[in-house]
Amino acid sequence: MTNQELQSLKNKYDIIGNDPALNRALEIAVKVAPIDMTVLVTGESGVGKENIPKIIHQNSPRRRAKYFAINCGAIPEGTVDSELFGHEKGAFTGANEMRKGYFEEADGGTLFLDEVAELPLASQAKLLRVLQDGEFIRVGSSKVLKTDVRVIAATNVNLLNAVAKGKFRADLYYRLETVTISMPALRERPADINLLFRKFASDFSSKYGICKVTLTEDASILLRKYRWPGNIRQLKNVAEKVSALESVKLSSGSDKCVIDVDTLMKYIPREEPNLLPTTVQTQEKLEASEKEAIVRMLLKLKHEVDYMKEVLANAGLTGTPSAPVAALPHEPSGIGREDIGYDNMQEDPEEQEFEEKTEEAMSLKSLGQELIEKVLRKHGGNRKAAAAELGISERTLYRKLKK
Repeated sequence: MTNQELQSLKNKYDIIGNDPALNRALEIAVKVAPIDMTVLVTGESGVGKENIPKIIHQNSPRRRAKYFAINCGAIPEGTVDSELFGHEKGAFTGANEMRKGYFEEADGGTLFLDEVAELPLASQAKLLRVLQDGEFIRVGSSKVLKTDVRVIAATNVNLLNAVAKGKFRADLYYRLETVTISMPALRERPADINLLFRKFASDFSSKYGICKVTLTEDASILLRKYRWPGNIRQLKNVAEKVSALESVKLSSGSDKCVIDVDTLMKYIPREEPNLLPTTVQTQEKLEASEKEAIVRMLLKLKHEVDYMKEVLANAGLTGTPSAPVAALPHEPSGIGREDIGYDNMQEDPEEQEFEEKTEEAMSLKSLGQELIEKVLRKHGGNRKAAAAELGISERTLYRKLKK
């Protein structure tokens, strides 16, 4: 596309910006529009993904047919199939008459499925059948119907990760991503941020007859540095909020209202690290429980290595100095001090023999009486704390003491 054609397209769909990634997404949309194939639009929430299916439909042979945009995440799970494929009279409680679904209504046209990852797995299987064979069945019917619909899907999640977790069908993913168009996040196109702000402020000024908000240089820099987790939608919200609260009615004196950095800071939300988005191509972050498990595993591994060094050094099998035994995190407060004696120690009769033998074989074959007594003294006779430092259970420590 020439620059003039590209700018004309942006003007038609009210798209602001000159970022190369944005331009590339628009060029791909126009290029695949005449080719009747499925398109997957990816990008964070608020980046303007909804413009792509409109461009494709209006530049395709289907432009005179119907176009429907459906937010899959907004449809209750129990009614998804009815909304998409229709239902027969009496198919369920409240189905007082036959109803056509979107696939039937959009026959010959285009269907935009936003937030496609929110579809239940059962509905995903039915969607796959429509994409492959053009066939569907209304809820409560056994009759196979045909439809000719071009599907454009969009998502703000990493579908490959969803496939790996069993939340999205792999066969549907590969059927949808025939052509993928990625919309860049606002923070990835900083040069466009001030252009968008001026556009939103100007539109708000014209609509309500107030002075147009303009920014000082420092305020413009602040605007570009912010991460905009809500992308264009959030930027528009801030521009309109600043215009509404800081501007005044138009007067003969001036038609502009200059906003400095201190004033703008009042409208820029504080960044919350847990709310900052990641691009859809990156791998999802570990859960807190997974992180904790990894930390525990590393601590245990370090403890075992240090313990083996101690045992080898005490046995005279190495010339390296004895390394101190790594102390594990302290036990919670409230654990009572106990004597070194073991008369009151009770073994759990339900403990599996395999666990005991494996633990003893891995940790205590070479453990000497002197080391046990040393650790017990260190913890004032507290067997639980001593066993934790030795990397063994209290039951195993009890048996060694008994021997």
